Amino acid sequence: MRLQALAKLPGRSESQIVDQALAAYFSREYEDKRDGALIRRLDRIARQYEGLRRGQIISAEAFALFVRYFLTVIPPVDTAHKEAAKAQGQNRFEGFLDSLRTVLADGDKILFSAVDDILVDESAFFTAEELKRLHEPAPARPRKREAAADG
Repeated sequence: MRLQALAKLPGRSESQIVDQALAAYFSREYEDKRDGALIRRLDRIARQYEGLRRGQIISAEAFALFVRYFLTVIPPVDTAHKEAAKAQGQNRFEGFLDSLRTVLADGDKILFSAVDDILVDESAFFTAEELKRLHEPAPARPRKREAAADG
């Protein structure tokens, strides 16, 4: 069906299209294009993974920093006040959960909007061509004596 549709174009015939398709298939053009598409997809997945990983590390570090600060500045509670402190802690925690639900529902991510400015963009990643150039041997440098004799 696609072959017949392509053959209707001016200057095209079914046999010409089939010949071109077979030539491309046997000359590995098809595989090169497919491999290029796969590399681009894998690169995109790798960037997404790195973004997720970075976000997870930032979240974990922020949480650890908060816990360390919290444990440092909170004074111990007298035994007589423990029940009142538990009740107050429960109320505060419920308030925290309400705030978290609101932030997540609104889509306004406080931490990530603040961190977005310091994260790298896609230009910091290597392309397939740049990786190939990195693995190519460096050109030979002239020796000092040869360079002096030339000059």
